[in-house]
Amino acid sequence: MARKPGKMYRKLERPYTRKEYIGGVPGIKVVHFDMGDPKGDFPVTLRLKVKEACQIRHMALEAARVSANKILMRAAGRMGYHLKLNVYPHHVLRENKQATGAGADRVSDGMRRAFGKPVGTAAQVHPEQTVMTVRVKPQHIEIAKMALKRAGHKLPSPVRIEVEMA
Repeated sequence: MARKPGKMYRKLERPYTRKEYIGGVPGIKVVHFDMGDPKGDFPVTLRLKVKEACQIRHMALEAARVSANKILMRAAGRMGYHLKLNVYPHHVLRENKQATGAGADRVSDGMRRAFGKPVGTAAQVHPEQTVMTVRVKPQHIEIAKMALKRAGHKLPSPVRIEVEMA
């Protein structure tokens, strides 16, 4: 069955994180949270911040991470930057599966707000929360801005990029 539309998960609710009580929670897709050279000396810090409260699915976080990392690695080299994902998808998303197919219109009126089965995980973020941080040398500022901008296209909220010089 296809993923449900994002409007089902738009509202922030109380995070449901107790995985030991739910069977079959899918593992998160995010492979790495720190990329590049974490111990390097990088004087410029760029932060990707969300403007609205939302839930970011683990697949969107991984897509944003991959796109930003690819651009930075191509331009600055493997040890020329440090990219850190600052949020972790703790919240378990659940959906109440409805019957589909012929005659399903008579069967699909189920309970409203039913508990449902786990379908994935998401990170709940609030306005002005940092999702990603990139540290680079001054000559790579424009590349890092472009990488964060591309990563922002993968997220469900409008974003802004903050630059800080050390």
